[in-house]
Parts: sequence; structure tokens; C-alpha cells
Amino acid sequence: MHIRKVFLLFVIFSTITFFACEGDFRERAKGSINEVFIVMDSTQWESKTGQAIKDTFGKLVFTLPNPEEFYNLTFRDIRSRAQLDQLRSMKNVIFVGLIDDTSNVSAQIRAFLDEGVEQRVRNGESFAFPIKDQWYKDQYALILTSTTDSALAEKITNSERALLGDILERELLRWTYDVYEKKEQTEISDSMWINHGFKVRIQHDYIPNVDTTDFMTFRRHLPQNDRWMWIWWKDGVKDINFLDDDWINATRDSLNEQYVKGNADRYVSTEYRRPVETESFQKGRYIAYETLGTWQLINGARGGPFVNFTYYDPATERLFMIEYAQFAPSVRQKLRFVRQFRAMGRTFESDSTWVGS
Repeated sequence: MHIRKVFLLFVIFSTITFFACEGDFRERAKGSINEVFIVMDSTQWESKTGQAIKDTFGKLVFTLPNPEEFYNLTFRDIRSRAQLDQLRSMKNVIFVGLIDDTSNVSAQIRAFLDEGVEQRVRNGESFAFPIKDQWYKDQYALILTSTTDSALAEKITNSERALLGDILERELLRWTYDVYEKKEQTEISDSMWINHGFKVRIQHDYIPNVDTTDFMTFRRHLPQNDRWMWIWWKDGVKDINFLDDDWINATRDSLNEQYVKGNADRYVSTEYRRPVETESFQKGRYIAYETLGTWQLINGARGGPFVNFTYYDPATERLFMIEYAQFAPSVRQKLRFVRQFRAMGRTFESDSTWVGS
């Protein structure tokens, strides 16, 4: 699930509205969206905690043509005030250290926390503290601390889903901003809303293609990076007990075979030899499923990543499916495009007053 249920895991002691409130003239944080700086004493980089950090934030993502790390990690120590100031300006930065250690990093962690929070750490009640937009705009910072190396490593490992969910949530917000910053085709999404009772935001250079009574496609064709998306919907769905991973993939494959074709008898289908993963989450009143994996061209030599969303709106008893895919053989690193798709698909909305045409 992508719903955070962290309980005592996180204590958020500083949050400023994402992408700055009106009147906030601070600089934006530096660095790439997918790069995370790990601020940790250099003697601990190969410790149990260091390995837990690598296994969690640097774990491999296998739902891609070639596995890629969840985040690109860069380990740094604190040697001077200037170096600390530089690290605090990064877009994604995680401070990791033992609460009572004598290292510069641990001393800085104690400076971030008040006495009450320190005591909670020593009592084993809390260990992870996000600090969002504390020093710069559009910044994700996190403090990870505990009493011993083994304890901290175990807490990080056991909390992988919550830790990754928190930073991924911020990343997807960033991609939403980045994808639609230049321009978006609001006239298309407005038309969807008026004519079909739903909408999803459309990037500035996606071109409409197929448009039927229950299916439409869009394509963003670039010579080295071909991307497309499609939307399918069904009315009068009163019961979704049938909705599971197998149904989602079978429906996707059927729609791709019908509408996403190459020449002759070639068509897009799921590449089941590679991992295909589906997770459910709640988006407002919608019951949602997100499926990640790779596609292949049947009777052809093409393939790439895809992201599929299946949404059910109980208010209107309507079922929706949205899929994004990419063909870019010369672009080796594809995870950032998959994350863009994951952000784009989350812009879906359904009109709760829709009664059909």
C-alpha cells in the first residue's frame, strides 16, 4: 500500500508548504531528483547501518528492462562548517548516526533534536525524523538515529516501506511539477471532464490518436524516446470482487492487443518473464491499483517499461484504466521516466456527479 501508516516512526517537527509559500524567497535545494546524499561518519559507511541504508534506499528496481537503484546514493562525512552548509543545501539529504556517538555527524544530529526527542530515541520509541523544506525550498531531509549500530540497522530494515514511501511521495510531487511546468494541454483534460466525466492531466506534447466510446490514446513521439498513454473506462460496475492482479493484466493485454499495434501481426503484451508488480492504494474515494513491469512486442523485437493504473470510483460505479509506456532503446536509465509516469497517472480525477450521456 502507498498509504503511510507510520505511527510513532516519524516525528515531523518542521513542514513548509511544498514548492514554497507565497513570500518565501529562499533558493531551491540543489541536486538531482533521484540523488540522495547520505551524511554519515566515514568509519560507519561499511557498518550494519551503512549496509541497511544501501539495501533500503539503494535497492534495485527490477520492474525495468535493466535493474536500476531506487535512488543513487552518495555518502559524505562532515569535515567542516562549509561542508555541512553545502550538504544542507541538497535536494535529498539523510543524516545518519548514533545518538550518543562522538562523531561530527552525531553531534550535528543532537543539535537538530531537542532533549525530549533525544530521550525518545534512547528509549527506542522513535528513530526517523523527516525535516521537509527546512533550509531550502523543495527539499527532503531525514534524520535516522538510534542507540547502537545493530538497533539502527534493524529499524531501517524493518521500516523500509515507510521510509521509501515517504521520500517517494515527495519525488512524485516534484515530477508532477516538472512534467507540467512548461505547459499542459488543459483543453484536452477539460474535454474529458465534460464529455466523459473524468480527466487526467496531459503533458504539452502528447498528441491524441485513437478516440472511441470507451478508449483513447495519446502519443509523445521523439526519435530516441517514444512514449504513449491510453485510457479505458467502463460504466455500471457495481461489484469489483473480480478485480485482482490477474484480471488487471489480462485486461491490459487485451486492450494493448486491440489498440497498441505494430505492423502486420505485431502488438504490445506484458513481458511475464520479468517481474510484474501490482500494489493497491487509496486516492481520495477511489480504490486504486498500480502495476509496474515491462512490455514486449509480440512477433517483433521491441520492449520497454510500463506503468498501469486501475481506478474504481464507488460514487459513480465506474472503472478506469490508464497506462503509460516507453520505447527508448538508446536511453539506458529509464527509472526517471517511470517515476514521471507514476506521477502523471496520479493526476486522475472522476466526476462524482456523472450520470452518463
